[in-house]
Amino acid sequence: MSKPLIAVTMGDPAGVGPEVCLKLLANEEVTALATPVVFGDARLLSRCARQTSLPAPKRIISEIEWAEKCGSIDEPCVLDVFGFDANGFEPGKVSAKTGAAGFRYVEKSIEAALAKQVAAVATAPLNKEALHAAGIFYPGHTEIFAEKMAAERSCMTFFSPEMICSLVTVHIGYQDVVPALTTQRILDVIELTADAVRRVKGKAPKVAVCGLNPHAGENGLFGRGEEETIIAPAIAAAKAAGIQIEGPLPPDTAFIAAKRRAVDAYVCMYHDQALIPLKALAFDTAVNTTLGLPVPRTSVDHGTACDIAWQGRANGTSLVEAVKLAAQMAA
Repeated sequence: MSKPLIAVTMGDPAGVGPEVCLKLLANEEVTALATPVVFGDARLLSRCARQTSLPAPKRIISEIEWAEKCGSIDEPCVLDVFGFDANGFEPGKVSAKTGAAGFRYVEKSIEAALAKQVAAVATAPLNKEALHAAGIFYPGHTEIFAEKMAAERSCMTFFSPEMICSLVTVHIGYQDVVPALTTQRILDVIELTADAVRRVKGKAPKVAVCGLNPHAGENGLFGRGEEETIIAPAIAAAKAAGIQIEGPLPPDTAFIAAKRRAVDAYVCMYHDQALIPLKALAFDTAVNTTLGLPVPRTSVDHGTACDIAWQGRANGTSLVEAVKLAAQMAA
């Protein structure tokens, strides 16, 4: 059986994306499972390799060669997305130029995925400040992929050895969370999560749903009845559809070790409700995914880390895990 071809976006050139991509291309564990193709700038990656003493890419292909031969590529390589001045920027410094480049790599990967040239996409980090400086106002990868792949419904989900978490709301301020919560949105996230975990783990999963307020509202004492009027009806609908599910759980005890062993996935109401316990337990091994897309998409669970960029210090484990999960989901 042939190995799946995985598009790997290089991320923001000024961040740690280039060096973790170089580490990925040389990782034999990954290349035994999949064929990664880094969508990025070949000259920039060569410059990064020299500066960090990492192995330089062994094979570079042009966009013309990609169009002609993508179906027969069977070794790790770099797809040279032309148009970025590899010497005209400063590593570690946010700029509109690097934001635009990082976005272009993502767009090219989405085009390849929709054209069925690749089996999945894994993304290195973008810098939101750089994106905005370039006039690109998406909150992040999740929203870019959902819009450009015309997903009817989607959600951000994190896979790790410690826990799996899906988010009902993502990159919005706390004052905007409650207005964004609806029973249908919560049910969509529950269903997407249950389906994905079933495919990855090969069994019917048990899902735990967190409440919004302290102590899950304490029977109406805290909040404005969000647990009773918005969250509980979604849980009831999921249960009626045959999903093994419980909640709303008090968020402060939902993630203790005993509960993590008893459930397969969590559905969380807002960003930090999921990300604080997840990053405390599995910062280097967690993988970000976007569920609901026509093609699997995974990502590292860290940012551009400009403070350590191009120093050879970045941990490449998260991108390795992202590509491995992408290959598994593609299969």
